[in-house]
Amino acid sequence: MHPVAYIPSPSQGVWHLGPVPLRAYAIMIILGIVAAVWLGERRWAAKGGTPGVIIDVAVWAVPFGLVGGRLYHVVTDYQRYFGEGGDPVRALEIWKGGLGIWGAVALGAVGAIIGCRRRGISVLALGDAVAPGIALAQGIGRWGNYWNQELYGRPLDTFWALKIDENHRPMLDGGPGLDPKYADVATYHPTFLYESLWCVGVAILVIWADRRYKLTHGRAFALYVAAYTVGRGWIEALRIDDAHHVLGLRLNDWTSIVVFVCAVAYLYMARGRTGPENVGAPVAAPGDVPVAEESAAKPGTPDDGTAETAAEPADEAPVVEPAAKDEAAKPEAAEDEARAPEAGEPEAAPEPDGGEPEATAVEEPEPAPETAEEDPEPEAKAGEAAEPEGEPEPVAGADAEPESEARSEAPAGEAADEAGENEADGAADHDRVEKGEPVKDGK
Repeated sequence: MHPVAYIPSPSQGVWHLGPVPLRAYAIMIILGIVAAVWLGERRWAAKGGTPGVIIDVAVWAVPFGLVGGRLYHVVTDYQRYFGEGGDPVRALEIWKGGLGIWGAVALGAVGAIIGCRRRGISVLALGDAVAPGIALAQGIGRWGNYWNQELYGRPLDTFWALKIDENHRPMLDGGPGLDPKYADVATYHPTFLYESLWCVGVAILVIWADRRYKLTHGRAFALYVAAYTVGRGWIEALRIDDAHHVLGLRLNDWTSIVVFVCAVAYLYMARGRTGPENVGAPVAAPGDVPVAEESAAKPGTPDDGTAETAAEPADEAPVVEPAAKDEAAKPEAAEDEARAPEAGEPEAAPEPDGGEPEATAVEEPEPAPETAEEDPEPEAKAGEAAEPEGEPEPVAGADAEPESEARSEAPAGEAADEAGENEADGAADHDRVEKGEPVKDGK
């Protein structure tokens, strides 16, 4: 059976650089690991984790995964290496293919747990971050089977069928010759391509579901496992390579069923799990402000210098405003100075009589006696000011207004009434009034 169109197989899967062989199978595995780490780092950073954690954990998980994958393959196909006509040394020839995904995931998880404990982070959170990356790595790694012309499916006669060379077609059990059923069959199901595309679809599904439903605490990883096992089940049923059968199903089919049930059960049990995950403290950038300093920078924090600086304008405001108010209050101060003689006249009035100050003058505050002692000097000034009787403006000063003149005359009248005991001497009364009033207004 030779269809007109098909997918050709590579003529070789290894190249030599001098004594060093470059194997396509190993290159595909390495590319898959690089893709998984790259995608895992991006998703881990999106979770708020510290950059570089995925690489550190991969140092443990990848070697464990490779060993686990090889052990699973050797154990499930032990007759190839330890059976009749087998060679145990071939169990170490990993470059010829033979990595079981279930062993790789199981033992790789052990390495991941070790790496996570060393970094003090949650292995479930890390599993969610790397889940789509693992699926992508599987999709890339499956092309290693293409280069080795292995793990293909039943015969297929269509344009996407994979052509397999004669020396890679199924062999007889326990014999070196080709199986007669496939001796003349050249094209088969490209199961490597089916699984590669399925794995890429699983990676996209996990990324979408994680963004849509916020899958945390290992649920994204469980979704990856459940989705992958569904595809692996029907792809495994197409393969014709040697495998152990249990109750009519290949061993990998039973493994897929058990793992699928476990993954779905975990998704159900963890459906209500929420809350923060331990992803480690991110490393602060050179210009970043630590959280402690950031909280201290809030208003009202006494330890922060910026809070005190922010309060300075409030402290300066009361200093400026009273100054402005004092300038605005100058007219009122002038009026108060004009009224000041009213309080001082009772002290000055008794002096012309030659008598002692009244009792009220003694009870007045301390400034009152000072004004009484300074009265002789103002009397001389008052005499000078008394000459121009008709000019009241010099008496009140430059700041006085006509209104203040009227107020100054009114106290003078009151002083005259209090000193009115000597009504016969009217001129003396007028002198006493003028002596008392200019003393205060002249200042």
